[in-house]
Amino acid sequence: MGLLSFVLGLVGCDPQRIAELEEGVSTEADVRARFGEPEKIWDAADMADTPLPGVTAAPGARTFEYNRQPQGQVNYMITIGADGRMSALRQVLTPQNFEKVLPGMRMEQVRKMLGKPMKITPYALKQETHYDWRYLNPPSTARIFTVVFDADLKVKGTASVDEESISPSGGTR
Repeated sequence: MGLLSFVLGLVGCDPQRIAELEEGVSTEADVRARFGEPEKIWDAADMADTPLPGVTAAPGARTFEYNRQPQGQVNYMITIGADGRMSALRQVLTPQNFEKVLPGMRMEQVRKMLGKPMKITPYALKQETHYDWRYLNPPSTARIFTVVFDADLKVKGTASVDEESISPSGGTR
């Protein structure tokens, strides 16, 4: 229970941390002071094939991934420009971003778009892998977004369900 309380406490502080940062003004040091070490750092070249507006960064920029899964309902991507200043801060787990996950996309592209999932489930017999993210559908519905990848690790399909419809064993009620 201690870890869960700690994680929930971190997520609860995010709005305050975000309010303390300003695009074009805050530095990498400011971002790290408020959010800590990123889960992953993506170079500009890594993000070049990501189909989200504002994600493609200028040469020399880096995108810091701050993951709030599995307990949280958000993932942040914070871009630091070549000048060392924050150029963008995005919460990427949104229905608008999910619509951009299309059949045929590579698993790596989806991972760069949405951040680390809360759960990865391989289904050997079906030759599929499912990635799940928790998110909040406005105004306040807890949901799970699932991307189904085929044996070639390309998007086969997607689905969203209310989190309360998932049983503790992982199936739907």
